[in-house]
Amino acid sequence: MKTQRHGAVFGLLAAGALLLTACGSDNNAPTGGTSATAGSTTAAAVKPECGGKPKLSAEGSSAQKNAVDSFVQAYKAACAGQDLAYNASGSGAGVKNFNAGQVDFAGSDSALNKDKGEVDAAATRCKSNPAWNLPLVFGPVAIGYKLDGVKDLVVNGDVTAKIFNGTIKKWNDAAIKALNSSATLPDKDIKVVYRSDEAGTTDNFQKYLKTASKGAWTQGDGKAFKGGVGEGKEKSAGVAQAVASVDGAVTYVELSFAQDNKLSIAKIDAGQGAVELSDTTVGKAIEGAKIKGEGNDLVLDLDSIYGTTASGAYPLVLATYEIVCSKGYDADTAKAVKAFLTVAATTGQDSLTAAGYAPLPKAFQDKVLTAIKAIA
Repeated sequence: MKTQRHGAVFGLLAAGALLLTACGSDNNAPTGGTSATAGSTTAAAVKPECGGKPKLSAEGSSAQKNAVDSFVQAYKAACAGQDLAYNASGSGAGVKNFNAGQVDFAGSDSALNKDKGEVDAAATRCKSNPAWNLPLVFGPVAIGYKLDGVKDLVVNGDVTAKIFNGTIKKWNDAAIKALNSSATLPDKDIKVVYRSDEAGTTDNFQKYLKTASKGAWTQGDGKAFKGGVGEGKEKSAGVAQAVASVDGAVTYVELSFAQDNKLSIAKIDAGQGAVELSDTTVGKAIEGAKIKGEGNDLVLDLDSIYGTTASGAYPLVLATYEIVCSKGYDADTAKAVKAFLTVAATTGQDSLTAAGYAPLPKAFQDKVLTAIKAIA
C-alpha cells in the first residue's frame, strides 16, 4: 500500500473498532472502556523481552505488508540486533509455508480453515499444540471498477454476486439499472478481474457474497476464487492495475490499492440505501463484530458484518491475522516471536493510521497482549 494520503480514511475506523469492546462475554470481543488506542497506558507499560533468534521469518498476506514493515522498524528500534524478514507471497502461501515449518509465523487475511485441514496441519507443525489467530490490523475491501462516465455506481450483495459469478454480463443489465436509475449505463461487457493466487481477501469477499447475496452466490468461499468468470491477476497490486487499464473492468481489492490506481469505488446498498466506503461507515459496520475463537485464539466472526442491514454501515471489512504456535517453538524462536508481536501490538501500532490501517483499540490490544504472553 502506498501510504501517507490514506491515513484519514482510517482515522475513524479505529474509533469504530472500539465498539468491538462492547460486543459480549468470554467468546466475544473484550468488554471494557472505549478510551485509548495503541500507544496508551498498556503500550507504555508492556515492554518486549528482547533476545532469542536474531532474525525471524514470516510470510503471507500482501494486504498487511506495509503494516508488518512498520512493525519491523519498531522491533529493530526496541530490540537492537533483532530483525524479521517478511515475504508478501499471499495468505495461502503464507499458511502453507508456516504449516510446513518453513517460516516462524504466517500473515493471513483469514483465519486457519479447519475444513481444509489447515488447523490440523498447523497443530502438527506446532508439535501437537494449537496455532492461534491473532488479529493485528483492520481494513475495508473496495469493489473497484473503471467505467467511463459512471463514477457513482451502487451495488448490493445480490448484484455483486451475479457480476462475479457471470450471471450479470453487461453493465446495463436491468438489475444494475434498478440500483442506478439516474446513471447512464453503457451496453458494455463486464470484465471481472480476480486474484489468481490464493488470498484471504478472496476468502473474505466470497464469504461476504455468500452471506449478503440471499442465495445468488452458490460457489462457496475459500482463498481461491470460485466465480468461474473473468481474468486472474496476482496480488492486490496486480488486480488493481489490471482494472485501471481496461474500461468496463471490476475487482475486489483493499481500499488503498483502489485509491492508488484511481479506481472508482462502488457504494453498497445493504437494504438501508447506498453507503459509501468511508472511515465512519466501516466503523459502523464493525460495531457488531464478535470473537468466535476460544481462549487466546482470537478468530473474528464476521458474518454479522457481512450480513448487516444497519443504516450507514459498509459491510466489506477485512481483518488480517498473525498465525503463530501457542506452544512448540524452540526457546530462542519463542522468545523472539513474543518480542516481535509485543512490539507489533504496542508501539508498532503508532504508525498504522499514517500507513492506511486501523490501530488496535485498547481493550482489543489487551486481549492480543494476553495471548502473546501465553506463547511458549
